[in-house]
Amino acid sequence: MLRFFVASLLMAGGLVACAPAQQSASQMVTVTPMLIKTSESAPRGGTLTVQGRYLGGPSTGKVRLGASETGDGGYVFPASAVQSWTDTQIVLTVPADAPVGGSWLFVEVGGMKSTGLPFSVKQ
Repeated sequence: MLRFFVASLLMAGGLVACAPAQQSASQMVTVTPMLIKTSESAPRGGTLTVQGRYLGGPSTGKVRLGASETGDGGYVFPASAVQSWTDTQIVLTVPADAPVGGSWLFVEVGGMKSTGLPFSVKQ
């Protein structure tokens, strides 16, 4: 009986040691956002739809337009431009002060930049 009790304690200790450790929000693995396509070019005041994967949400992400090919610089859409935002689609109103012309569009989620896609704001 004593052997069974000791063996049970050793087994329970071994199982606890194999259990995954709890992670805080800052230690969570973040997946790189990926853009698949955007709607056609739109004028200021028009609608821009971005489709992709792992796009997060409006509280953790931002959309950057006019950035370089590496996603640096550019214009960040204000929160007021967001019509809807899911993990796979973002619908925005192009603000009146958005830069006109062709450039790159990126989404950042939790500090991670997405792949970029070309997008143009019409005059």
